[in-house]
Amino acid sequence: MALNRRVFGAGLLAVWASPVALAIDMRTFKPVSTQFLAALADPSASKGAGAENWGLWTVDPGPRGVRLSAFDQLKGNGNVAPAGWTYDPSHWWLEEHGLIMEQPAIDIAAGRYVVTGDRTVETVLTIFPKDASGSQRWDLADGATLYDVTHLRCRAARYEKTAGSSACTPGMVQQSSFPVPPGDKMPLVKGCDTQDFAVLFIVGIEE
Repeated sequence: MALNRRVFGAGLLAVWASPVALAIDMRTFKPVSTQFLAALADPSASKGAGAENWGLWTVDPGPRGVRLSAFDQLKGNGNVAPAGWTYDPSHWWLEEHGLIMEQPAIDIAAGRYVVTGDRTVETVLTIFPKDASGSQRWDLADGATLYDVTHLRCRAARYEKTAGSSACTPGMVQQSSFPVPPGDKMPLVKGCDTQDFAVLFIVGIEE
């Protein structure tokens, strides 16, 4: 993933000046180095359930990724990438340039986060505590939709073996499918179930 966004302070001032500030005291938020949220929901939704299945990279996973052409080397190194993370053959992630990424942390902490797609909207995302069934709701402030705060140039997809298939590995990916144009779906891979995730930038967390 390529990180190319404005300075957080400028964005936070924009949130202060927006209608969000009427309901939320932005002074309770602290800026953080950009984190990357992998969200799975209808792009037109402003709220919903299922956040327990979202993922979080606290650092940009792109520069820590492994090129598809180096997949054999990754396997030969005991599935340990040069950056120190471990490739899991049961389910793996790709980004828009065809880099194999480390898995994000699942189970996002309940709280409120300043999020943006580095386009026109920067707002507050609330992640609610899990209910008795383990489901976790989410809500974007000010009527923003998931699409509004998606960074379209970042693409991320999770791959795992389709039931009945013999294999699903990065070695089966067509490298000519990359780079993926902004907003497009990630490529399908024979024998794999593919799940596309929206990528949001987290630039502030409520203290």
